[in-house]
Amino acid sequence: MNTKTTPPQARKDLSADALIATLHATFSQISDHRKGAKIAINDAVMAAFAMFSLKDPSLLAFDRRRLEHDKNLIDIFKIKNVPCDTQMRDIIDKISPDAFSCAYKNIFNKVEQNNELSKFKYINGCYLLSIDGTGYFSSSKLNSDACMTKKNSKTGKVTYHQQLLGGSIVHPRFKEVIPLMPEMIRKQDGQKKNDCERNAAKRFLKRLREDHPDTPFIVIEDSLSSNAPHIRELKSHNLNFILGVKPGDHEFLFAHVASAYQEGKIVEFDCIDREKSNITHRFRFINNIQLNASNPDIRVNFIEYQESGPKKSTTFSWITNIELTKKNVFKIMKAARARWKIENETFNTLKNQGYNLEHNYGVGKKNLSENFAYLTVLAFLVDQVQQLCCRLFNAVFKKFKSKKYLWEQVRIIFKSFIFKSMEELHTALFVGVRKKPPELMY
Repeated sequence: MNTKTTPPQARKDLSADALIATLHATFSQISDHRKGAKIAINDAVMAAFAMFSLKDPSLLAFDRRRLEHDKNLIDIFKIKNVPCDTQMRDIIDKISPDAFSCAYKNIFNKVEQNNELSKFKYINGCYLLSIDGTGYFSSSKLNSDACMTKKNSKTGKVTYHQQLLGGSIVHPRFKEVIPLMPEMIRKQDGQKKNDCERNAAKRFLKRLREDHPDTPFIVIEDSLSSNAPHIRELKSHNLNFILGVKPGDHEFLFAHVASAYQEGKIVEFDCIDREKSNITHRFRFINNIQLNASNPDIRVNFIEYQESGPKKSTTFSWITNIELTKKNVFKIMKAARARWKIENETFNTLKNQGYNLEHNYGVGKKNLSENFAYLTVLAFLVDQVQQLCCRLFNAVFKKFKSKKYLWEQVRIIFKSFIFKSMEELHTALFVGVRKKPPELMY
């Protein structure tokens, strides 16, 4: 592991240590109405964040770390008293999920203040915000008041599950994404009916504008979102949109597009990809067309795109409130296709690249599973900021090549040596450490 290469500098205001300090200060503001508690709420939340930051596969694994070697948890994550697994569950289960909103907002603000967010601006100075839902918990036995239910009509078997609606700022050119605070799709207090993605979207957009009232966004979503009530919701929050549409789901819209084509009102043209000369892009678009028969006031701009190559041809369609021209349809197509980054670069990473989003760390009675999900995505946000901004982190990532292997090496060296900061730990991973015989404790 030895190398003579000088390690790059960590990014001062956006280093892992700076972001951990921001979270520590934020979590210190969470109200604690308990009297004489041995473990402060801040310590419990920072310990849980440390567990997800280190990608420990379970609470048991983290508890073993606490028992075997907690000095790094105290020094790096600023935890005064590291809770055991039972204490952590009990404390975090009772915290209101709204308490985590400021953590996401404060990290976002630090990235923005350091001029790193501006590189994500895409069309008309707007950020692309990809929104979609995903499941993260399912069980036929474990459940809480927040769980939704599915009943098998044949067997009568009930399955308990939870989902979240996630949103990430994306860019067609960047692998990195900036996740915002998700919104849980869960039974709301006092409700017997299951929650749904549409209701969760209303809550997500409301919080989005509360946390970022003046930030210009273009929301990109799949065809399930291209309905009149949701479009009205987007407009009420002053949000632009690019939404997928399909012929089977939007017969009225596609019939009117066909009529407009017959009347010569459709603009169409082809262009060759500059980077891939064997790919042809075909566009058809029209502005100011009615979405459906029952909502004549909702008028949108329609774009149909066909990508043709030597072996296959693929067609996509979208609607948007952005006026379409020959000059901007290619960029709008790229923006629309960046929607997949919420699935690939966000949900897939959270589920398959060491973050263990679908692993059950505890359901609890109230908010445990939900709060653990928020902290998982928060740990992912901190890592994405590192990947976007920190040369030291990227040098370590490049050395180990695989995210899973990198997290494994972090856990090994975290357990084996004493560090004062995450920068020291990353530097040790980059330059290597001298191997010595073990010091036996007798």
